[in-house]
Amino acid sequence: MPYLSNSEKDFKEMLEYIGVRNFAELIANIPEVLRFKGNLKIPEAQSEFETLSSLEALAAKNKTYTSFLGGGVYDHYIPAVVNAIASRPEFYTSYTPYQPEVSQGNLQVMYEFQSLICELTGMDVTNASMYDAGSALAEAVLLAVSHTRKKKVLLLQTVNWRYREIVQTYTRNMDIELVSVPYADFVTEKAALQDYFDDSVAAIVVQHPNYFGSFEEMDFITRLHAESKALLIHVYDPISLGLLKTPGAYGADIAVAEGQALGNAPNYGGPFLGLFSVNEKLVRKMPGRLAGVTTDTDGKRGFVMTLQTREQHIRRDKATSNICTNSGLLTVNASVYLSLLGKKGMTEVAQLSLQKAHYLADELAKIEGVAVNNRNAFFKEFTVELPVPADELIGKALERGIFAGISLQKPGHPHHLLVTVTEKRTKKELDAFISFMKETLQ
Repeated sequence: MPYLSNSEKDFKEMLEYIGVRNFAELIANIPEVLRFKGNLKIPEAQSEFETLSSLEALAAKNKTYTSFLGGGVYDHYIPAVVNAIASRPEFYTSYTPYQPEVSQGNLQVMYEFQSLICELTGMDVTNASMYDAGSALAEAVLLAVSHTRKKKVLLLQTVNWRYREIVQTYTRNMDIELVSVPYADFVTEKAALQDYFDDSVAAIVVQHPNYFGSFEEMDFITRLHAESKALLIHVYDPISLGLLKTPGAYGADIAVAEGQALGNAPNYGGPFLGLFSVNEKLVRKMPGRLAGVTTDTDGKRGFVMTLQTREQHIRRDKATSNICTNSGLLTVNASVYLSLLGKKGMTEVAQLSLQKAHYLADELAKIEGVAVNNRNAFFKEFTVELPVPADELIGKALERGIFAGISLQKPGHPHHLLVTVTEKRTKKELDAFISFMKETLQ
């Protein structure tokens, strides 16, 4: 879009309309001590051609890195058609659809998105998204406590530590007991989980595959869940569902995830897309926006906001949540991505990620001094124990144009690296990473 600057005539007309003689009079109510007296460091104006040249010069300074980062944000391939459709002005500039008669397009996208996520997860109902996976998980915990009228939540330590911190922030001043269930060899200790489990538990929160990439003992966890009245909150990777059993198949009551991997770029850490699904019995307590389909007086299909009596703009402080919006544009991307790939495409992306991750893990395990945690089954992420601190290796990898992975120092494993492989990583890139590791560690 072209930038149209204001002329002196424009400034004069605006000041006259406001009813002041000059700019100084406009800001007369601002105390002198708060006014900036120096010169702003703004460069001289440039023509469009000069501006493009300056931007191209800045862009040329960018460096391209091969990414093995993960931990909740993933570098999956985004087909060009995804952004082409999402960039249409009907989606890109639209606002909240409180008036269904003029928002049919947006509401239909919400409805299609909800339907696609339900099909992906095997869950009954999905809302039109939350802010991110962390806030979605926190809302799931609040829902479970409200529904069961119990206060204890078993929060497995193998759940992404960032998500756990968000849950702690949400519940800090509430009468909720978060019990941190320990792990060994990067999977939850079954004995510890069973010891903590009793009739006072409102919910079990499990991430599968977990933060370290390992598969949890889901059959054991689902048996515990089935024998109790506690809710099962399942944190999942949407791409993994191209191969793995769905949250619905495990009997999850609530399923949450980060939907960034579905057609949305990592984008320097946001915005994100929180996926939130429930079984039918929890639909009236589910937070967030929900689109439904109906027929009008002429029998034509129409889309509406439904069950709005749960929402903040109607119930205020009695609402199920104070989240009264959704990551709308990102749901468009996710809907286009899922529609484009279909079941076959999702399976292919998952298979490629799985195969490439296992190739890299097998090759890294051959390097002296490197221990790959392959005792546990994994999908596209795995942990690597190094003979040096992970942060040291990460720094050296950056010099070679490689994001080597995430240091596990925060969860307490400073010599461990979390490595992620998606379908985008070529064999050449994988082999270059292997060569770097050999040269650096041997």
